[in-house]
Amino acid sequence: MVSLPKKSLLLLACMLIATSLGFLLKPTFKIAEQDSKLDLETMIPKQFSEWQQDQSIAPMVVNPELQQSLDEIYTQVLTRIYVNKDGYRIMLSIPYGKDQSDDLAAHDPKGCYSGQGFQILSNRQEVLNTLFGDIPVRRMEASMPSRDEPVTYWFMVGEYAVNNDWERKKAQFRYALKGQIPDGILFRISSIDADSKSAYQYHSMFVEEILREMSPEYRAKVSGLRKHTTVELK
Repeated sequence: MVSLPKKSLLLLACMLIATSLGFLLKPTFKIAEQDSKLDLETMIPKQFSEWQQDQSIAPMVVNPELQQSLDEIYTQVLTRIYVNKDGYRIMLSIPYGKDQSDDLAAHDPKGCYSGQGFQILSNRQEVLNTLFGDIPVRRMEASMPSRDEPVTYWFMVGEYAVNNDWERKKAQFRYALKGQIPDGILFRISSIDADSKSAYQYHSMFVEEILREMSPEYRAKVSGLRKHTTVELK
C-alpha cells in the first residue's frame, strides 16, 4: 500500500471537513465588496528608479480562445513593458479577479504559456527577498524556437501571497471559515533572455524597486507584505 505525503493527507482532511460541514462553510461574501474600488492603472507606477514604461513595443498577443478564458476569470488585467537605462526589458502582467473561489481560481502561467506553444523547461518554488520582507514566488523557464523567456510570478489570495496549490487551498479555507470569498491577483514578470540566472537577478531588482515606489497599502495588496512593515531606505 502506497502512503500519501503528509501535505496530501492534510489537504484531503480539509476537503472532507469542508464537504461535511456543507453550507456552513460555503462562502457567500466577497471581500472585494468591502474595499474601495481597485484600479491597477493607479496602483502600479509607470516610472520608478531606473525603469519606465516602454510604449514602443506592444505586449505579446494572446490567442483569442485564451483571451476569452482570461476575460471570464479576471475583472482587470494590466499589461506593460518596462525598460531600464541599459535597454533591458521586463514584461509585467497583473490580472485581478474579485472572486478567487475554486471555480474562478487564478490560472497558473504554466498552462497559459503551454497554450501559447512554449515548452516549460523548469518551474520551481523560491523565496524572493526584499527590503520589505520575503515573497514566495515561482521561477519558470519557458522556451520556444528563437525565444527563451524566464518568468517570475506569485499569486495573491486575499491578503496571502502563495506560490503553489497547497498554500492557495489553505488561504481559501481560512476565508471559507469566515464565510468569505477572497479576491486574487497574479503578479507575473518575464523577460526575453537566454541567460535565466541573469534574468532572475533583473526580476528581483525590478520587484524590489517597484514595491519601494508603491504606497504601503498597494504594496500589501500585490505582495502580501503588511502595511505596518517599516523599512529604512538608504
